[in-house]
Amino acid sequence: MESSARREEAPLTPREIYKRLDRYVIGQDAAKRAVAIAAHNHLKRVQARKLRRHSLIKKSNILLIGPTGSGKTHIARNLAEILHVPFTTVDATEYTEAGYYGKDVEVMVSDLLLKANHSVEDTQRGIIFVDEVDKIARRSQGARNGAGSRDIGGEGVQQALLKLLEGREVYVPLNVTQAWNKSDFVQVDTRDILFICAGTFSDLHDSGDEPGRRLGFGADDGARHPRRRISTKQLVEFGMLAEFLGRLPVVVQLDLLGETELIRVLTEPPDAIVREFRELLAMDDIELEFEDAALREVVRYSASRGLGARGLRSILEHVMADIMFEAPERRRRQVTVDGELVRGRLAGLDSVQLSV
Repeated sequence: MESSARREEAPLTPREIYKRLDRYVIGQDAAKRAVAIAAHNHLKRVQARKLRRHSLIKKSNILLIGPTGSGKTHIARNLAEILHVPFTTVDATEYTEAGYYGKDVEVMVSDLLLKANHSVEDTQRGIIFVDEVDKIARRSQGARNGAGSRDIGGEGVQQALLKLLEGREVYVPLNVTQAWNKSDFVQVDTRDILFICAGTFSDLHDSGDEPGRRLGFGADDGARHPRRRISTKQLVEFGMLAEFLGRLPVVVQLDLLGETELIRVLTEPPDAIVREFRELLAMDDIELEFEDAALREVVRYSASRGLGARGLRSILEHVMADIMFEAPERRRRQVTVDGELVRGRLAGLDSVQLSV
C-alpha cells in the first residue's frame, strides 16, 4: 500500500508528458521534448517543496519562440491539462509598469486565481501563459535617466515581471475587473507558478544574409531550410532585458508547420476540427466527408498567407458556413466537401476577414 502511494506521488516522466502532448500537438517534436523535460523538473521542484526539503532546483520557466500558428499556445494549454493545474493566457501588451494607466502585472495572477475558483493553493501551482512578449521589448537602446524616456509598456513591464518570474509573495486583486480596488486582495506565492512566455520575434528569424530570401517566418512558402538558433545576444539586442531572459532558462524554438503537418492538424488529434464538424452534422443525421483535395486547398490557403494552424478553424468555418446553415433542413443524408467547393468558397476571400 505504501509503495503504491509513493508511485502515485511520483511526477510524470518526460516521456509520459511528451506522449500525452503528442496526441494533441502535431509536429514540433524538439519543442515537445524540451517542454516535457522542463515540466518534469518543475513537478519535482514542487514535490520537494511540498516535502519541505531544501532544494537546489530552480524554476523552469519557458520561452517559446515561433511563427504565428505554430502551436505555442496549444502546447501550453495541453500541458496544463496534462498536469491538472489551472491555466490562463494573458497578453503582455495589456500591461504597464506599476503606477501608469493600464494593468499591473499582478493582475496576471488574478486571472489565474479566477480560473482556480479563488483557491490560492491551486493558483500557486498553476501555469500562466504570457503571449506577445516580443512586443514588450524596450523601444530604445539609449540612456534611460529621466522620466521623459520611460518605456512603461516595454522595459517597464519586463522589470515588473521579474519578481513574478523569480517567485515572490505578491498581493493580487480578488476582482480582476476592479484591479484598482486595493482593499480586496489576497497574498499569492508565485514560486511554484510556471510561466510560459511566447513571441514570434519575427525580425530575428532571418537576418537576410542569403540573397533572394524574404524576411520573416513563412517567407519561403513551405521550403525547409536549416534553422538557425536565436542566441541570447540577439534577444538582448532585440530589446529583451538580460535579467528577464535569465528567468526564462528554457528557450524553445518552434518550426513553421508545413502543409503535410497542417493536414494532420485538421484530421488526427482527438479534438481535430474535421472530427468536430463531423460530430456537429451527425447530430442532424448527416454523414460528412472531406476529400483529400479539399483538405489540401484549406491548408494551402492557410500556409500561403502565413496563418499556420491557427487559421485553419476560421478558414473551415467560412468553407462550411452554407452547409451548416442548411444542415437541419437537408434531405440528403450525406455531404461530401471536395476541392472545387473549397476553391469556390475561398475565391476572393481576404485573409484579413478571418478571425485568427
